Amino acid sequence: MPIDLNFTDTGGDGTPLVVVHGLLGSADNWRSHAKQWQRRRRVIAVDLRNHGRSPHVAGMGYEPMAEDLLALLDRLDVSRAHLLGHSMGGKVVISLARLAPARVASLIVADIAPVAYGHDHDSVFAALRRVEAGEPTNRREADALLAEHVEESAVRLFLATNLERDDSGILRLRIGLDEIQGDYETIMGEPAGEGAFDGPTLVLRGAQSRYVTDEMLPALREVLPQAEIQTLEAGHWLHAEQPAAFQAAVNGFLEAVEG
Repeated sequence: MPIDLNFTDTGGDGTPLVVVHGLLGSADNWRSHAKQWQRRRRVIAVDLRNHGRSPHVAGMGYEPMAEDLLALLDRLDVSRAHLLGHSMGGKVVISLARLAPARVASLIVADIAPVAYGHDHDSVFAALRRVEAGEPTNRREADALLAEHVEESAVRLFLATNLERDDSGILRLRIGLDEIQGDYETIMGEPAGEGAFDGPTLVLRGAQSRYVTDEMLPALREVLPQAEIQTLEAGHWLHAEQPAAFQAAVNGFLEAVEG
C-alpha cells in the first residue's frame, strides 16, 4: 500500500516538474535548483520512503516507491508531470514511466542507468552507524565521527544533511537506516516494470562518474530508446558540482519538449 510522501510544492500553472533525490538524499538537497526552476514552472520535490521527512517502512523496491510517487501525483491532482530523478531516484522515475507512461510528460534521468550495480556503500553505512552510536551534539563532532570511515569532505557534508537535533540536543539520523540497509540489494538492482518508455527522455551523466559508462548505453537505450544523452564535466553529484550546466540542460530539454 502506498505511503504519504513528504514533499515541497512551489505552486504554479502548467505541467509540473517532479524532482526525486537519490540514495540518502532528500528534497532539501534540491532547494537551490527549485528556486531557479520555479521562475518558469511548478516544482514538486519529494522525500522518498525512509528518507527526509517521509515515513519509515520496510521495503525499498522500485515498484512500491513508484507507487508512492504515483499516489502523491493523485493526491495533488497532477495528471501528467515531467519527472527528474537522480541516481536511485532515477530508477524510481524510470519505474514509474514504465508502469504508468500516460502520467509522464517527459523523463530526465541524472547519472544512473537501468542496470544492477555492485555494492559500494559499505563505508557510508559504517560512517552513519558511527554517528548513530556516537550521539554528537554539534556538527563538528558529527563530521569527526563520519571521517573515521569517509575521507571525502563533500561526501561527509552530504551525509550530514540527514542529521537533525532532538529534544535533548543530540544530532540524530532522520533516515530509516535499518530499512535502507535491510533492502540494499533491491536498491542496487534494476528498476521495476517491463519494456521501454518511448516518451521524450534526457539522460545526464558525469564525465568522471562510473554510473553511466559507454558500455551501459545499449542496455540504457533498450529501456529508454528516445534518450538524448548529455555528458557534464562532473562526477556522480553532477547537479551539485555543475549546477549552472545542469540547469541549462534541464531547461533546454523542457523548453524543447513543451514547444
